Amino acid sequence: MQRPLGSAHLHAVGLGCMNVSHAYGPALPTDEAAKLLQQALDIGYDFFDTASLYGDGNNERLIGQALGHRRDDYFLASKCVLGFVDGKRALNGRPEVIKQHCEDSLSRLGTDRIDLYYMHRLDRKVPIEDSIGALADLVREGKVLNIGVSEMSAATLRRAHATHPVAAVQSEYSPWTRNPELGVLKACAELGIAFVAFSPVARGYFGDQALNPEAFHEKDLRRTMPRFAAGNFTRNLELRERASQLAKDAGCGLPQLALAWVLAQGDHVLAIPGTTKLQHLKQNFETPALQVPADAIAAFSAIYEPSAIAGNRYPDAAQRTIDTECFDFEVHES
Repeated sequence: MQRPLGSAHLHAVGLGCMNVSHAYGPALPTDEAAKLLQQALDIGYDFFDTASLYGDGNNERLIGQALGHRRDDYFLASKCVLGFVDGKRALNGRPEVIKQHCEDSLSRLGTDRIDLYYMHRLDRKVPIEDSIGALADLVREGKVLNIGVSEMSAATLRRAHATHPVAAVQSEYSPWTRNPELGVLKACAELGIAFVAFSPVARGYFGDQALNPEAFHEKDLRRTMPRFAAGNFTRNLELRERASQLAKDAGCGLPQLALAWVLAQGDHVLAIPGTTKLQHLKQNFETPALQVPADAIAAFSAIYEPSAIAGNRYPDAAQRTIDTECFDFEVHES
């Protein structure tokens, strides 16, 4: 199943590369991570997503080292604006900073162009038009082929798209994170923009085995997320039991049902699940070929009606840093 994204047509399931270097505990050893990326390319993956933030540039270096010799075989996405300064996360959407981030990413990736370059987050201190203008300059210079935005609202997207055509919006989207349905998913369809869903398997919640948050690594980002807190997660596991039975009845695994659900939300939707396991790499890639019944997709939606989920997706402080539309039970302050 191929779907359009800017100047390309790509397999509906790409690879989110973050978790081999960042967020869920120690990075994979370099040789193991490189092997996994090479296996993904051999399986048929043609869309690899990274960012300067992931591993403080190490994820980009890894992709350059592991896949650089086959650069023409895949579509490469990376992100700017959000990174580390002196070991701390920093947000900077100023045009000159975006352009320097691009130069740094090109060097780490070992390439002369980035197929899709996103603003990782909105910097509210800088007009979106100025930040997008910098990306447009990079397109004119041939260093970037398509531009995108991440975790932004429909209103911000429209301003960005009026400045320079936006090829893709990337946001978290899965049956238990339905925020894009409040505006940006429809705006993408209206404007002819691809929607790229990250964490479509809900950060492992829809994995083959039920998670145990108490076993998360001390540096696992999910330890800070309300949905994985003890009381909330117990309630969310009850929903998962119903979803697991639904997947069984549909003749597929729960991760595949979650991915199929995401892809069923529009022909402009692509998904970029991440994994560190070859088995999951293959299963994810094969999901678009499955014939999942429409009634199973509808039933999945009903189980994960947004107000049924216990806990917000981010803690309050993190919630205030994103520009996505929010449900009335979520905290979102300027």
